[in-house]
Amino acid sequence: MQPALALPFCVVTDDASSAERELVARLRAGDLAALGAAYDAHHEHVRAFARRIVGEDAAAEDLVQETFLALPRAVARFRGDASLRTFIVSLAVNHARHHVRAAARRRAAVARFGREPPLASTTPADDAARAQLAAALLRALDTLPVEQRVAIVLCEVEERTSREAALITGVPEATVRTRVFHAKRKLVEALAREGIR
Repeated sequence: MQPALALPFCVVTDDASSAERELVARLRAGDLAALGAAYDAHHEHVRAFARRIVGEDAAAEDLVQETFLALPRAVARFRGDASLRTFIVSLAVNHARHHVRAAARRRAAVARFGREPPLASTTPADDAARAQLAAALLRALDTLPVEQRVAIVLCEVEERTSREAALITGVPEATVRTRVFHAKRKLVEALAREGIR
């Protein structure tokens, strides 16, 4: 078995679309228009992932920029067993590690997260309860080690399979499941300490 790497090494499969293969070839050739096309196709997803990890719009935007600036060099390691989007998210995970360790950035997100507009019509009491839960959840996430935070966001928030998360993070699938298990337990305990069940 190949040892875990910072970025997953992949093999080409027939599942990759011809358009994606062409885009990857153009990226490898240093085509700036291809980088723009990759950005246009995937930046919103990477930004949403980054926001969930770092919690702050400015830090998430920095992470998006770092990820796409690294893509032309990193694409040489892409071999196609996962989608290009999954590969790009794996780059974002690597760049997010130092951002996640900056607790001050995550704490600043608590206020903004609680002020997000509701998804449906709610009462002021519902909005207050939602803001309280959001703040408590972010404080609880803040206590998790980086690897567990990444795993819980990938599997529970983005609803990726443990296999996809393993490809993104470059660790065995069983490790992803273990990280999610421990992260859930720690989140439940942290929320219970705040009186939220």
